[in-house]
Order: sequence, then C-alpha cells, then structure tokens
Amino acid sequence: MEEKTRPGKDEYYLGIAKAVCKRSPCIRRQFGAIIVKDDVIISTGYNGPPRGVVNCTEVGCLKDEKDVPHYRSYEWCTAVHAEENAVINAARHGTSVLEGKLYLFGREYKTDEVFEGRPCDRCKRTLINAGIKEVITKRPDGTVLKKDVEEWISEETKNYLKQLEKAREESG
Repeated sequence: MEEKTRPGKDEYYLGIAKAVCKRSPCIRRQFGAIIVKDDVIISTGYNGPPRGVVNCTEVGCLKDEKDVPHYRSYEWCTAVHAEENAVINAARHGTSVLEGKLYLFGREYKTDEVFEGRPCDRCKRTLINAGIKEVITKRPDGTVLKKDVEEWISEETKNYLKQLEKAREESG
C-alpha cells in the first residue's frame, strides 16, 4: 500500500491558489491569490478585468497585439491583479486582511508552466497598505518562497529616493 503524505500548510494553500488561478481569463499569465488569517481562507482573487468588462478569452489580448513584455505597460491591460482582487473581495464582504498571509501562484496560460508569482510594484504597495504580513509563493523548481512585506517598505523608500536623485541630476 502506497504511503500518502499530508502536505504542509504552505503546499496546501499554494495548491488552492493554483486552483484559483485557473479562473483567470488572461491568455498570457494567470495568477491566483488567497489570503489566510488565523489558518482560515478569508478571500481569493485572480487576475482579470473588472466585473462585467470584456476579457481576453472573449476578444484577444491587447498586450499580445502590441508585443508588450510581461510586467510592463499595465495601461494596455484592463486586468485587476490577483493580489488586488483578493484584498478587494475581502473588503466587499467587510473582512479585515490585517496581519494576513497572501499565497500567490502563477502559471503560463499556453504552456501551464509554473513561474515565481512575484507581486508587481503596484501590488506590493497595495499589500503594504492592506496590512498583509507575508507573501508566500512557489518557484518553478517547486521550492516555497516567503517574503516579509515589511521589507518592501524600506525597498520602496530606497527605490523612490534613488529615482528622485536621478531625476534631479538629469534636470539640473
């Protein structure tokens, strides 16, 4: 008889985030996010357009038409990101995400290839302000990666000051 292994909590929640990502209508990359607080799933979200707005599986992808690389030119995409949708969905139901953990799973739509689901700068800022304490994702090799959201605060400050200094040098 084959021995069955019970997955650890991170693997368990990442498996649920993977299932959530399959709801995404994005034909490039799909993301699924779940927010867990006190070992209870309090919200889910996947990347896709605002409720009721046409999506890429229905009409095609503008970023593909313009040959825009991933993590760029968000103005060409109507999608609300998975992390944002998880926070928004909790708010729609009056549920606090403060001190929660966000599990994020990403995959390529066409190949089903897993990639490290790293939040973009916009989502990092959303998660900081929402009070999420940790983001857990999976690397393509299957290892689990944990990121303390507090670290992003100093990174954001450092990046902003560097950009400000560069802009002043260029203009002066």
